Amino acid sequence: MENETLKLTSVLADPTRFAIYDYISKAHRTVNVQEVADKFGIHPNVARLHLSKLEDVNLLKSETEKTGRGGRPSRVYTLSDEVISLQFPPRDYQLLAKIAIETLLSFGEEGQKALKEMGRNFGREAAKQAIHKDRIENIRNMSVEKKIESIERLVIAQGLKPQIELIDQSTIRFHVNNCIFHATVHQVEDHNICQMHSHLLEGIFETYFGEIDLIQDSSIALGALACQYTMVKLPIH
Repeated sequence: MENETLKLTSVLADPTRFAIYDYISKAHRTVNVQEVADKFGIHPNVARLHLSKLEDVNLLKSETEKTGRGGRPSRVYTLSDEVISLQFPPRDYQLLAKIAIETLLSFGEEGQKALKEMGRNFGREAAKQAIHKDRIENIRNMSVEKKIESIERLVIAQGLKPQIELIDQSTIRFHVNNCIFHATVHQVEDHNICQMHSHLLEGIFETYFGEIDLIQDSSIALGALACQYTMVKLPIH
C-alpha cells in the first residue's frame, strides 16, 4: 500500500503530467493522444508516455475507439473511478474506521468534538508532509497560486477529485466531486462524517494559509452533485 501511494505521488510530481491529469479531470469526456499533444505542445509519443504512466497508477483508464475512417482504432483516455482505492482499499481499515468513529460518537458531544479534531489533525499532518515533499522552505513566501497547486496535488493523492477556483487573493472556491469517506458515510450518520471531512479540508487549508474561515456551501450527503466550500483568508490582526 505504501509503495502504491509513493508511486502515485511520484507520477503526479511531474508538472506536465499533473497538468495533463488536471486537464482530463476537468474535461468530463474522453481525450486522445493527439488532443493532449496539441494542448500541451508536446510530441504525441511524449503525450502517450504521460498518459500511460497516469493509467499505470489507475488515475486514468483507456479504451480503443474506432475512428470510422479505417485504419487502427485510436486509444482514448478518461478519468478513472478507482483513485480512492489507492488510499483506502482494505476493508479491514474501513471497518476499523467505522468502529473508531462509532466509539467516539458514543461519547456524545465530546466525542463529536474529538471526531472533528481528528479530521483537522489529519489534514494538518497531510499538508505538512506535502509541504516537505514539495521542498517548500517558507510557506509564507509562496504565492497563492503556488499554494493552490500544492494543495491540489495533495488532495488528488488523498483520493479526491477537486476543482479549485481562485476568486481573489483571499477567497478560494473549492469543489470536491467525491468523498474519501464514501464507504463509511452510508454506515455512520452523514452529518458527523461531513463534519470530519470538512475539518480535514480545513486543516489542510489553514496549514497553507493560516487563519481561515471555511464555509460549506453544499454537500454530496445532502443530495448535491459535489461538496462545495468557500475558503476566506482572515485578515491578520
